[in-house]
Amino acid sequence: MRFALREMRAGLSGFLIFVACIALGVGAIAGVNSVARAIADGVANQGQTLLGADMRFELNQREANEQERAFLNGLGTLAVSAGMRSMARLADGSDQALVEAKAVDPAYPLYGTLETEPALSRDDLFGLRDGAYGAAAPQILFDRLALKVGDSIELGSQRIQLRALLTNEPDAISDGFGFAPRLLMSMEALKASGLIQPGSLVEHVYKVRLPGGSSEAQLQAVKDRAQAEFPQAGWSIRSRTNAAPALSANIERFSQFLTLVGLTALVVGGVGVANAVRAYLDSKRGVIATFKSLGASGGFVFSVYLIQIMLIASIGIAIGLVLGVLMPFAAKAALASLIPVPAESGVYPGALAVAVIFGVLVTLAFAVLPLGRARDVPATALFRELGFEAKGLPRIAYVATAIGAGVLLATLAVLFSSDKRIAIIFVAAAVASFLVLRGVGGLVQALARRAPSVRSTPLRLAIGNIHRPGALTPSVVLSLGLGLTLVVTLALIDGNLRRQISGTIAERAPNFFFVDVQPAEIDDFVKFVQAESPRGAIQRVPMLRGRVVALNGVDAQTVKVPPEGAWVLRGDRGITYSEAIPENAVISEGEWWPKDYAGEPLVSFSADEAQQIGLKLGDTVTVNVLGRNITAKIANMRRVQWESLGINFVMVFSPNTFAGAPHSWLATLREQNAAPADEAKLLNAVTKQFPAVTSVRVKDALDVVNQLVGQLGTAIRTAAAVALVASVLVLSGALAAGNRARVHDAVVLKTLGATRRTLMAAFSLEYLLIGLATAIFALIAGGVAAWYVVARVMKLPSVFLPEVAVATIVLALVLTVGFGLLGTWRILGQKAAPVLREL
Repeated sequence: MRFALREMRAGLSGFLIFVACIALGVGAIAGVNSVARAIADGVANQGQTLLGADMRFELNQREANEQERAFLNGLGTLAVSAGMRSMARLADGSDQALVEAKAVDPAYPLYGTLETEPALSRDDLFGLRDGAYGAAAPQILFDRLALKVGDSIELGSQRIQLRALLTNEPDAISDGFGFAPRLLMSMEALKASGLIQPGSLVEHVYKVRLPGGSSEAQLQAVKDRAQAEFPQAGWSIRSRTNAAPALSANIERFSQFLTLVGLTALVVGGVGVANAVRAYLDSKRGVIATFKSLGASGGFVFSVYLIQIMLIASIGIAIGLVLGVLMPFAAKAALASLIPVPAESGVYPGALAVAVIFGVLVTLAFAVLPLGRARDVPATALFRELGFEAKGLPRIAYVATAIGAGVLLATLAVLFSSDKRIAIIFVAAAVASFLVLRGVGGLVQALARRAPSVRSTPLRLAIGNIHRPGALTPSVVLSLGLGLTLVVTLALIDGNLRRQISGTIAERAPNFFFVDVQPAEIDDFVKFVQAESPRGAIQRVPMLRGRVVALNGVDAQTVKVPPEGAWVLRGDRGITYSEAIPENAVISEGEWWPKDYAGEPLVSFSADEAQQIGLKLGDTVTVNVLGRNITAKIANMRRVQWESLGINFVMVFSPNTFAGAPHSWLATLREQNAAPADEAKLLNAVTKQFPAVTSVRVKDALDVVNQLVGQLGTAIRTAAAVALVASVLVLSGALAAGNRARVHDAVVLKTLGATRRTLMAAFSLEYLLIGLATAIFALIAGGVAAWYVVARVMKLPSVFLPEVAVATIVLALVLTVGFGLLGTWRILGQKAAPVLREL
């Protein structure tokens, strides 16, 4: 330790990039995990307010019966609400908008504060005046319909006066994501609208405030009791400990992705660590040679410099930890407008500890090999300025240590991830990328070595520099290749998604979805729409809501399924029945039931989802519909074209399954060449004629999705930029590490008559060729990775985007040539005499 500290008196010269690489990766991992923990703590600490209750019971398409209502009233203070999508229209019928109507009773809210502008009492806000009930809505609805406070709209058959601007709905997040603005009103107003009919898609929510001091164990006991006493209620139950499950799951997934990106940046920075260690040991040749000449063992030399490297790494780790500690505080204001949950600013030791472990392991994995190689170089070779360019691996102990650190790093990356499968894929891809990039670097050098002789002196020097001993090629290809490959992959995925949403999907999707068409109106509705849009194609199906409660008699909540199939078992699903095979589906296994089938209930299951869940022909699925459990046998599997955005269901039942059950109808209209004005005219006509029918213009929904994809893409590209910045740092470090050899080369060549212009051209061509080779690899590897995600995972058509190829090549050349020339310019100004005296 004493020798190590004495050796460091010269400062951190040459280690700035080393420190920056470690700090960047550690900071990214610590910061991302700290922000995720801050949001999770915000959800946990404000669970009552976010849920609006201690317990939340939800029923679809039906209200609680007398026994269920008595049970709920016996738990504590009860608040009842109902929510549904519907069309709000102007009184003169000139315009309309889709809204998320939410009706509340006098007990609302149980927790938190409902805030409106102006602030009104409940009676003033929601009461009946001059034939109109009151309501509050966010600014977006006022803007969409060009309204102001005090104006009126029509909802169903009831006039609604917008008496206030809705500024804070305390439990909004517990209702999930909505595609339309909120319209908050009283239960009396919703009932008066006439929208609630048998089979209407209405969510009835019962929120309970338990007696003070209720523990988590008591919350679970209430849930268990509700399920035991009412096994066929079919209600979805949540407590304050799980107030926003969708948000929590999304934050967890996104933080895992960003953590893996941060780990990528850290691993890329590991290449910079290796380069910096090699350059540092190269500058200490004389000292190491002196140590060995005076009798120091190789182990002593290794220990001295390992201590130095770890001490310097600790500086980078400390800087990264400071960044990680500050990130939740910095992110709090930025996230306030994006996530309706205040992040709990604070220091999170667990998140910081993970970052420290990763930082130490990366440093150790990449520093041991060059240190081990220096251990065995004889003093005579070091005095002759030789030895560090020797080929081959160091002693087996050092190789085993480096591999062990890498394996431990990979193992911890998997263990700390919520989705082990994704983490394993990431680790495998990272290892494969390293091996392939090493191979690419070697291939580039082999091609340069076998290239025919050329007359151009600069080009001949450039090709020679690519494959000479100690060349920059492997380091540049490895460092820049990883960052560019990640950027290309994300750019192609984002581009393909946008292309599908705004192009292919929009062209194949129907123009409208019509929801909540009542059975008594369905025939008149179809005739009306056909008259208004004679060139359009109308499709209609019956629709109910049901929740999968058991698979083969096993409680669905206890069945372990992969994340990609879990959505089928989460919450309520749209279901239907049909006598014939749906138009946009193909039977892949089994047979469809015969016409007028009257046997045991049968179900047709989507093939991909069945495979993900682990279902096969003959298995049984139990769904709860309208408070009744129905078990059906899987008769066949269907290939469903989800990307068409047409009428598709995971489960299609035989008609006899729901005989006599109240339900509504779902219809679509597809008119390929309809102009926006035609769509607006049709929407207006349908809303006037059938005010209880909810009309959804698909292009509007796609615009919202496209906007969300754009925001997500921006966040992901920003995260990927961290890895690219690490690549740039490593690139500049690799170039700096090779400066010593470059100085010798430049001086010798200038002594032999080479001009500054010739040397500049030679170095520029070298960097250009290396950058071009790296860009080509990044395009191939990133293209394959993006194709797999888009085509295999997302099941969408994948195309290669030329603009991404051009941008990648330009970026690679700008980085390699630009940084290369910046370092080379100083080299070309070196005086020859001092350098020649050292040779």
